[in-house]
Amino acid sequence: MKLIERSFYLAKLKNVMGTPDIKVITGVRRSGKSKLLEAFRDHIQNTDPDANIIHINFNMPEYDAYLNYHSLYAFINSKYQAGKNNFVLIDEVQMCRDFEKAINGLHASERYDIYITGSNAFLLSSDLATLFTGRTFEIEVYPFSFAEFMQYFDLSDQYEAFNRYLREGGMAGSFLYKTPEEKYDYISDVFSTLIVRDIRSKYKIRNMPLMDRLCDFLIDNISNLTSTRSVAAAFTKEQFKTNDRTISAYIKYLCNAFAFYRIRRYDIQGKRYLASNDKYYLADHSFKYARLGTKNADYGRLMENIVAIELLRRGYELYAGVLYRKEIDFVAIKRSEKLYIQVSNTIDDPDTFDREVSPLLRIPDAYPKMIITRTRQEMYQYEGIQIMDIADWLLEKTTDRLHS
Repeated sequence: MKLIERSFYLAKLKNVMGTPDIKVITGVRRSGKSKLLEAFRDHIQNTDPDANIIHINFNMPEYDAYLNYHSLYAFINSKYQAGKNNFVLIDEVQMCRDFEKAINGLHASERYDIYITGSNAFLLSSDLATLFTGRTFEIEVYPFSFAEFMQYFDLSDQYEAFNRYLREGGMAGSFLYKTPEEKYDYISDVFSTLIVRDIRSKYKIRNMPLMDRLCDFLIDNISNLTSTRSVAAAFTKEQFKTNDRTISAYIKYLCNAFAFYRIRRYDIQGKRYLASNDKYYLADHSFKYARLGTKNADYGRLMENIVAIELLRRGYELYAGVLYRKEIDFVAIKRSEKLYIQVSNTIDDPDTFDREVSPLLRIPDAYPKMIITRTRQEMYQYEGIQIMDIADWLLEKTTDRLHS
């Protein structure tokens, strides 16, 4: 398989080398966590040839003897070399029973620089502080960005490349397959047999038909406002015996596994978060094609999904804005920076243009406002609102980061 250097993530790992934190690499299944760990190992070898690297990949049967925390702890300590920088790299750490006891013991010894990856359902962001007694530094890995997609396939025309990315997505494992059917079969297997299987194992879910139906519903409604009560009511009519508490719990499990990302609503005028009707976005838009097919694709929603994941990748807190009963796709916040963004497949029609522009024009503050769409031309402005082609926007900052 062809590999590219994922410099954006690798730089994050380089920046925390030597810190006492437990470095935890998270992200959706098959997003490239293991390959990133291998690339980091190679970086250590190149920059510190004398370093002692203890690299364990629990996908490999030669490490089966260390699948309990006592044997793992003893094995790593037996490999320690005094007078050297000792790195511990463990892939799929959750396969070791009570792995957190071994990691906490190693961390307490203050002799190792520790990096781990694991199955998302067993290594949750929300659980890290509970699992580990030491401070953790989390690096979340996403599927390939548009910039990485172009780099992988050595593409130069960003507008044509985006049309392809819109169809194929960023799950790099699918790039090895020749036909769309084979690609989507692979992606469907990732979602069904890996992500959902992890969730079933972690939470002991018995009603898998309900979980499958919920997955399809959320996939079919990406970017739509979603109420757990209305979903439960609709499923009950379909003869699924459920309630809003169960639906809420299942959605939480899916988000914990990084299959979906929940975006809360934010009242711009009242400056407060709204309690109901969240939005959900897929970790990669190709899951929609793989699960539900490619007919009647709503490109506007798919583009909105791509923008949501890119904003998260760039480190923004993300909310769906509400102003005077008008919806604004994204309020993106990072420290003192704030962006208001609308996403549309096209704004050629005057009614569509007015629908996208009017909520932005009513926002009273001076933070940047933007419409991301398909223009195939350089950015221009309308009454202070930036109008930018989606391919250009996706490459704007990411390209610099990828090659920094």
